[in-house]
Amino acid sequence: MAGERIERRLAAILAADVAGYSRLMGTDEVGTLAALKAHRREVIDPAIASHRGRIVKTTGDGMLVEFASAVDAVTCAMAVQAKMAERNGSFGTAITLRIGINIGDIIIDSDDIFGDGVNVAARVENECEPGGVCLSGSAYEQVCSKTPFAFDDLGERSLKNIDRPVRLYGVRSAAASAASAKLQAEAVKPLPLPDRPSIAVLPFQNMSGDPEQEYFADGMVEDIITALSRFKSLFVIARNSSFTYKGKSANIKQVGRELGVQYVLEGSVRKAGSRVRITGQLIEATTGSHLWAEKFDGLLDDVFELQDNVATSVVGAIVPQLMLASAELVARKPAEGWDSYDHYLRGLALLHRRTLETNKEAQSEFETAVSLDPNFAVAYVQAAFCLHNRYWNYQHAITDEERRKAVEFASRAIELAPADDGVLGIAAYVIGNFENDVERGVALANRSIALNRNFAMAWSIKGYLLALMGETVDAREALHQAVRFNPLDPMSVVGAIRSHIVTSIALREHDVVASWTRKLLDLNPTDLHGLVTMYGESVRVGDTAEAEKLLARIKELYPHLRKVHLRQMYMRYRKPEHQAAVVERIDLAVGIPE
Repeated sequence: MAGERIERRLAAILAADVAGYSRLMGTDEVGTLAALKAHRREVIDPAIASHRGRIVKTTGDGMLVEFASAVDAVTCAMAVQAKMAERNGSFGTAITLRIGINIGDIIIDSDDIFGDGVNVAARVENECEPGGVCLSGSAYEQVCSKTPFAFDDLGERSLKNIDRPVRLYGVRSAAASAASAKLQAEAVKPLPLPDRPSIAVLPFQNMSGDPEQEYFADGMVEDIITALSRFKSLFVIARNSSFTYKGKSANIKQVGRELGVQYVLEGSVRKAGSRVRITGQLIEATTGSHLWAEKFDGLLDDVFELQDNVATSVVGAIVPQLMLASAELVARKPAEGWDSYDHYLRGLALLHRRTLETNKEAQSEFETAVSLDPNFAVAYVQAAFCLHNRYWNYQHAITDEERRKAVEFASRAIELAPADDGVLGIAAYVIGNFENDVERGVALANRSIALNRNFAMAWSIKGYLLALMGETVDAREALHQAVRFNPLDPMSVVGAIRSHIVTSIALREHDVVASWTRKLLDLNPTDLHGLVTMYGESVRVGDTAEAEKLLARIKELYPHLRKVHLRQMYMRYRKPEHQAAVVERIDLAVGIPE
């Protein structure tokens, strides 16, 4: 109320919580609660009382304590950590605390306390290692020469929701230092990493000060988690575990250890008027290195549509990053340590380099993966995809036996994993092209999309096959979805653009053909389909100099290319008028031998 006097005082604030609490509860809920209560009853509460502290409040895994003296606060914290380390050596469930201490001005409201002094203490605690005690600079100034402890200057840190950097100090004694090292090595062991790329999506920070945006941010993160979970090639931490970090300044390396993941996605939401900006960044948890970052701006006119669009864009951007980053990790391992999944990931990395040689190497890696694990469905379908690429993308001769082998690999993959979106989507391409069974290919692509509407490649393949069937309107809608769901993955986008080009050729939309072809060559300057199409377009408009330049490039890159190859690839349109349009376009490539 206006005029009401606010009670303030200067105090030492101690904030503590249990490291890895969600993991401990997930492993042994009853044992964890029993151990925590015993530690509180026998160690923590008596130590606070004997050092003249007052427990302000507790949460499931933490507490806030007020002291009149900073020396008392630090001495109490170190006594608790020493006793906890001693007990954990022989106690059932190991409970490890992080403790942060700050000196600051606080607001008194009945038995509760608020204010900047409390907020800084909580953020300092978040920066602690398990088993450790950290001080803010203000607390350090009060105790540095008044206790027997040693202090390590940890430098200035930017703390969540604190508008200034805060210098931190670690507190140690010989016993506490040894205990902390032991606890980090034993009591808080990292969870083993899964055998596939793994990710946790942390709650996005609401930077707006508007509680309504909290629901928006949480809903968007849930959508991202749900969309990522549809990719069977990924290991995704469930929402309930990710959200245990809500409101905390998470240490990414620690999150990776506690949840057992290689990658962490974090972000923020900031509102300004009717506009909102969302930022996201993908981090490799083991090293802390940033793999991807992006920002998205939108209007709040339709919150749910914006939420869906951002979730879709984030997922489309980071899935390729996850797979390729994991492949790079594998490439750094000694070869003798590889198993079937390592060979599969290495094959993916080679495939994305988009050359004939790396395509051959990728096929070898996928076939090695299959030899090590004969039930590895995704490796089968990727091996089939490499055989298809050799013919379709690189114009390399392929035998009838190799064509049958590709179809057999794709069919075997479907038998092994009939509900895997990746298997169905890629098999649709191989079977639709190599067996010339376009209808079955579309059906397989539809099944893939039904399982995972975020799988951009399935949308791209569906669009291409629909174009062959003459369903140009539906084809373009599918291709639009392919680019929307995965705008940053060259493999998906290049395929979608090629399909846009063949659809536009069939409809004799010359300006559209030229526009899409330029986009394709911007993404991949050596793309055969783009070069041949642009060559024909240059001939059509009479640009002789450009045509000669393009023809020389084609002959340099694809010396064995013949028009008969182009007809074999493109003369599969179901409608005669579309076939006629394609024949006209191929005939424009006058410099390519018959």
